[in-house]
Amino acid sequence: MSTTGAGLVQLAVLLLALAAVWRPLGDWMARVYTDDGHWRIERAMYRLVRVDPGSEQRWTTYAVAVLAFSFVGVVLLYLLERLQAVLGADLGRGAVSPSVAFNTAVSFVTNTNWQSYVPETTMGHVVAMAGLTVQNFLSAAVGLAVAVAVVRGFVRTGSDRLGNAWVDITRGCVRILLPLAAVGAVVLVALGVVMSLRAGVDVVGPDGRASTLALAPAASQEAIKELGTNGGGILNANSAHPFENPNGASDIIEIFLLLVIPVSLTRTFGRLVGSVRQGVALLGVMATLWGLMLAVIWSAEANATGPAALAAGANLEGKEVRFGVPSSALFADSTTATSTGAVNSLHDSFSAFGGGGALLNMLFGEMTPGGVGTGLYSILVVAVVAVFLAGLMVGRTPEYLGKKLGRREVTCAAVVVLAMPALVLLGTGLAVVLPSTGEALGNDGAHGLSEVFYAFASASNNNGSAFGGLTVTGGFFQTALGVAMLLGRFVPIVAVLALAGSLARQPRVEPGPGTLATDKPLFTVLVAGTVVLVAAITFFPALALSPIAEGLS
Repeated sequence: MSTTGAGLVQLAVLLLALAAVWRPLGDWMARVYTDDGHWRIERAMYRLVRVDPGSEQRWTTYAVAVLAFSFVGVVLLYLLERLQAVLGADLGRGAVSPSVAFNTAVSFVTNTNWQSYVPETTMGHVVAMAGLTVQNFLSAAVGLAVAVAVVRGFVRTGSDRLGNAWVDITRGCVRILLPLAAVGAVVLVALGVVMSLRAGVDVVGPDGRASTLALAPAASQEAIKELGTNGGGILNANSAHPFENPNGASDIIEIFLLLVIPVSLTRTFGRLVGSVRQGVALLGVMATLWGLMLAVIWSAEANATGPAALAAGANLEGKEVRFGVPSSALFADSTTATSTGAVNSLHDSFSAFGGGGALLNMLFGEMTPGGVGTGLYSILVVAVVAVFLAGLMVGRTPEYLGKKLGRREVTCAAVVVLAMPALVLLGTGLAVVLPSTGEALGNDGAHGLSEVFYAFASASNNNGSAFGGLTVTGGFFQTALGVAMLLGRFVPIVAVLALAGSLARQPRVEPGPGTLATDKPLFTVLVAGTVVLVAAITFFPALALSPIAEGLS
């Protein structure tokens, strides 16, 4: 079978697997967040932290709970890293430096998992398992909780309550993430992913020289890394490392894990609002843009450019030969269309348009299908903007899911839409004018600008992948990217919860003859067009100076 044929088979298997679990997983998540009962372990946790699970919160209280929970997570993870030398099982690696500890704590709590360090030589097992892996669960659960709170804003009428943040976070961990991650870890171990507490194994190469290969409890980390759309690897090569991703079977499982919850959440949304077709309309937007960008990246990498690529028959630099172009393109498209950031190839070595496609996925706002929870609430915000624009064109008050969209609602949506572009463009602009940035770049010209542009797009979208040619260990990048991760995560969360609070207080408006049908293909086209239009208006000049200029040169 040809490489292209094998890639198409892999794609078909992935789509069939996602289709098979879309309904049962989506329905299960809907039941999780509407269940009036509490599991025994959940009640024990509520008693431990003195939370009344029967009480509900206004949007302001819900937002404060999310912010406080995340702030405590940053502080505790930072302290774990700084005290690594006295915690034991540090494998002789000592305390993490202050700047790296700050950047890493912010990164994992915001679900970004940007890594400005080499895991094999920096983090011991205690920090990796008790710190980083725990945040992989908690940050994903926060995203799920916020998404569900936003959906409640559309569902509820005449209420100022959006649920209980502590209950929603707990249920996301206990009932969704932990069971799925446990199954995923067992499957990955069976497929050959390493699971070891040893520091490494000594080997002798064919030239007779001895070396040590780092080991880690990779399978448990790998499962939640993908499932929670986190992306941080326990080994530096991430999912390109054979200990994390040894073969084609493990590769397709990992891609499936990073897509399964964001895709299935559209079914959850449909069940919660009482119309599955509403969720299918949003899934259509996600699938269309994901598929288009996959075609762009795949074709760009399959069509050789340059002498070395022409000799090899494809752009194989930076790609694992066990995966080849199709699997590398599929992984790159999926990891940047979600907020995962894991990689099975080096994006910096992609062709200009292949790397540009991965970059554009993030500039869409990572809602195709986006991260765990974040993808759903982000595309709902764009749907609000799309309905507002449609209302302007026909001269009537816009309505979505029975709720009128007035000045307050549109303002909240605008804050969410504009926060990421502001962070990306301001951060990139500041970086390129600093003299020190030139020393951090691995390339000059258009590709060098792409490296900086990609870094701030990744941080501001809480993705975490990188163009590896940029060295970000200096003080400016550690701080600037950390700030971008914080603001890129929590400004939209606060704004979207304010939107939900405003919607929940409204009475339901019955659809009239002029109401836009939001469960039809026309609405899917309208929302997809809005996503593309916002990205084009905002980022085309920057894209023209970076991947487009490089590709046309």
